[in-house]
Parts: sequence; structure tokens; C-alpha cells
Amino acid sequence: MFFLKLSVDYRFIIWIFLRLLALIYIFAFASMAVQIEGLIGTHGILPIEVKLQELSNVIPNQKYWFFPSVFWFTASDSALLWVCYFGVISATSLFIDRASAVSLFVCYILYLSIAFAGQDFTAFQWDGLLLEVGFLAIFLTWGSGWVVFLYQFLLARFMFMSGVVKLASGDPNWSGLTALNYYYQTQPLPSSFAWYAHHLPQWFHKLSVLGVFFIELIVPVLMFIPGKFRSLVALCFVILQLFIILTGNYGFFNFLVIILCLFLFNDRDVTPFLSKRMVKHIYLRSHLPGLKAHISAVVFTAVVLMVCGADVWQASTRKQVIQPLAMLQQTVKHLSIINNYGPFAVMTTIRREIIIEGSNDGKIWFPYHFKYKPGSVEKALTWVIPHQPRLDWLMWFQALDKRPTDGWFFSFIKRIKEGSPQVTALLAGNPFPTTPPNYVRALIYQYRFTTPQERRINGQIWQSNTPGIYWTEFYSQDSLNQNIAPNWLNGTSRDNVLLLRQ
Repeated sequence: MFFLKLSVDYRFIIWIFLRLLALIYIFAFASMAVQIEGLIGTHGILPIEVKLQELSNVIPNQKYWFFPSVFWFTASDSALLWVCYFGVISATSLFIDRASAVSLFVCYILYLSIAFAGQDFTAFQWDGLLLEVGFLAIFLTWGSGWVVFLYQFLLARFMFMSGVVKLASGDPNWSGLTALNYYYQTQPLPSSFAWYAHHLPQWFHKLSVLGVFFIELIVPVLMFIPGKFRSLVALCFVILQLFIILTGNYGFFNFLVIILCLFLFNDRDVTPFLSKRMVKHIYLRSHLPGLKAHISAVVFTAVVLMVCGADVWQASTRKQVIQPLAMLQQTVKHLSIINNYGPFAVMTTIRREIIIEGSNDGKIWFPYHFKYKPGSVEKALTWVIPHQPRLDWLMWFQALDKRPTDGWFFSFIKRIKEGSPQVTALLAGNPFPTTPPNYVRALIYQYRFTTPQERRINGQIWQSNTPGIYWTEFYSQDSLNQNIAPNWLNGTSRDNVLLLRQ
């Protein structure tokens, strides 16, 4: 009877949550639609057709389970786009409250397909979080209060693990309260406020780190105290997410966490803010869950608790769980039904930026500018949320590696040399619009925010050092004479730099 009453207390919360989830799905699918051809299309960086063919050759009998995707039917460029379009259509159907359960199922299947097909470009924690939230929402339409509990547990688990990984990593910047001294200028895509936040007093940065630990480690434990106290818990979570939104660009990630906070309220909290017409509409559209809905929700709750318990046991004992439970773990994680979270476990303290240049003669070089990531030191910072520019994000991760390795980066360089219009469309401009360059190289710079005094003088956001060679297909004396020394490689000799050739 308790969870039957719980279902009634959350009918308006559920209705509002599903509408907001629909908006996030719309943003996610629309964001992929404008870049999917350049990322995984036929002439993209990591063509999905090539990946599917490789899987068919290597694991023909397990390919559908290993790589669940609707793109097994067809993976043409038009199919990639139409999956994104159908995702937007399904999410719109959910938003206008039509066939919500079917729409949620379609959104989950289509986004799961994109997440697998995107390969490196969709291997982010927010993609997993959206899939986990979206899968739970299918059960949510049945009205069982157990699913409300699972959302509360997901929110607590996400926030708590975000704090745990920071301490468990042993990063001295978190334990020493200096992580925010670096965060604003070293995060992947800083926003317009990041420069100002970076120059706040040191005592404020340390106090903010303490606040992060309090919100991520203490507040999640307190959220299960019933009553008005949950409003303060939600306020803490929302303030943290809004501050992240103000200073950085993480797509729909933080919005997704914010809407999860809705489940810290109940209908009595939101009804005063709804019109009588909307209250009547929601009341007529909602229904009490049946026995099958409760049983299904209880079974899935048991699965979630067992898998999370097994994760904790493995992390603490370093031992494997029994085989049936191990198979269950593998299955739910493979389908992103239950995920592990922990953003920014280790704080990056130095910002490196890769600048890609092309040349026809090996002497005069022209840069390829990206739409969103820092490049020119005069380039203004901005917000791009809820759009998620996948290539710009991976360029930040690539710069963390001191030497390029086989993978998407070399495929990206190859497409630039080919002059692929789908790939160059991902960039802010193409310095070789008619014919691709004969040579391509990648330089590595170390960036930092300018001081207030420096910005008043030159108006620049960034200050960069002398570049080093990150990758080049040739190393001529002409390029050596261009004041480009591989000094960033910690004393690496010129002979070792020659090994960076493709």
C-alpha cells in the first residue's frame, strides 16, 4: 500500500519529468543529426559501415549482441540521418504526451544504436546516463512507485560516486583543495564565465572544493530523509549543476542531472505552480499501476540493487562475483541500463591544444579552425549547450596523449587530406576549399588563461607557448626553421620526434 500511495503522490512529478526528458532527447538527437555524417558516415572519420563489416568478419554469430544497433539493417548516410530524425519525432511525441511508452522505447533503442555506432565519439558518461534514465522511464509510464525510488537511488548514486572517485583517485589536487585552481582553464570547452571564475580568489576556490565534496559525499546520504529537508538537498544539487553550466559546456549532461532532482519533490510541492487545466489533464491521463507493473518494477529494483552491490563488493575485495551475477552485470552494463559514474576523478593541471595545419609546399602552413574548442588566442569563449560537439571534445582528450596512437585521430587526418566535405563541415572553415593540401601536420601548444593585466593590454583570452610538433608525415629542414621545436615532449630529442611520422 505504501508504494501505491507513492505512485499517487508523484503523478504530476512523473508527467513533468517525462516532458523535460523529451526535450533532452530532442536536443541529443538533433545535436547528432548535424554532425553524424562527418563522424561515422561513409566519408566520415570512423565509418560505421567499416565497423559493421569488421564485426561480421570477426564475430559473425555474436555481432548483433556485441553491437546492438538498428544500423545492421542499413548504415548509409541517409539512414544515419533518419535515425536521428526519427529520434526527434519520437521525443516530440513524448513531449506532447502521445504514446509515451512507445515513444520512450523507440528513443532508447535509437539512442542505444547511435551510442554504439558513434564508437569513440559517443563513449561519454552522459550518453550512458541518458540511456539509463531513458530505460527507467519506460517503466515509469506504468506508474509504479518503485521506479520513483530507483530514480532517487540513481541520483544519489551518481552524486555520491562523483565524490568518491575524486578521493579514491589519490589526486593531490582534490585532497589538497586546489583542483579548482586548474579546472576552469583546463576543462574541455570553457564558457564565457570560465575566465572570470578562474581569477576568483584562492580562498574561494578552496571553499568551493569543500562545497563540492559536501554536496557529492554528504548530501546524497541526507536525501533519503523524508519531508521538506529534500528541498534543501535538491537545491544543493541544482546549484552545483548550474555553476557547472555557467562555466563549462557539457551538452545535456547537467540538465539531465537537474531533472532527476524532480523526484526529491512530490505532487503537493508542484501543484500550486500548475494551472487548473493542466492539473485536470494530468489527472485524467494518469492511472494507478496494476499488479504487473509493481511486480516488474520490484524485479528490476532487485536487479539494480544486486548489480550495484556486486560493484561495491568487487571494488572493495578485488574479487569476481559468482558467474550468474557476473553475467547479469555484463548484460545491464553492456546495454547501459546500469552504469558507473565518476566525472573528473583526476584534475588536469595543464591545458594542451592541438592545432592542425595544411600546406601545399611544406613551407607555408594554414590552420584548420574548429568551431568550438580553443584555437586562436583571440577566440572568444561561448556557450554551445545543449549541443555536444563530439569532434571538439575528442580533440581535448587527444591532447592529453603525448604521442598520437592508431585510431580516430589518424582517420581524421586522413579525411582532411582527402578533403572530405562531411568532415571539413565539422570545422569552422576549410583553408583548402578547392583541393586538399599535400601535407598535414599537427602542432601542440600549451595554453593558459591570460591574467587580467594581460587581457587589458591585448584583449586575448588565452596565452600560448612556442608550439611543438605533435604529428607530421614529414620533418623537413624548412619546418625546423619555422621556430617550431618539440620542447613540450619533456626533452625528447629530434630523432625521437621523427618517430611521430605516420
